[in-house]
Amino acid sequence: MMARADKLRTELDALATMRPADLRKYWCKLSGVDLPLASPSFLQHLIAYRLQAKALGKLPTHIERALDKHGGSTERSSNTAKRSAPILPGTRFVRAWNGKTIAVTATETGFEWDGASYRSLTEIARAVTGAHWSGPRFFGLTGQGR
Repeated sequence: MMARADKLRTELDALATMRPADLRKYWCKLSGVDLPLASPSFLQHLIAYRLQAKALGKLPTHIERALDKHGGSTERSSNTAKRSAPILPGTRFVRAWNGKTIAVTATETGFEWDGASYRSLTEIARAVTGAHWSGPRFFGLTGQGR
């Protein structure tokens, strides 16, 4: 076990001295996939994670899920983008739907669209589509599809 840890430490230490081109080649060797241009720091972290996962094993799926649920970060992350601040009055949301442009403005008490006031983006999404949609999803605030 100690020899494996020493080998891993040597490989990780070597990343700090590698040129960006060498980091890209090393990533390709490890993964079999070319990586688009990325910062050397990002490449170092990506390669370090891959080396550690290879040497020590990945986290069990149930632990990755628990970390995702509680805001931790693993290679597999949640698609849902968390809104970090409230929607401020005056914020505009624009979405194309069936050839029409839907423009919504946030107000002090809710949202305004097409001359009418609504309590939520979900109400507007339902009015626009005629189907139940999550308003934040409809207007692209969550990163998920329907």
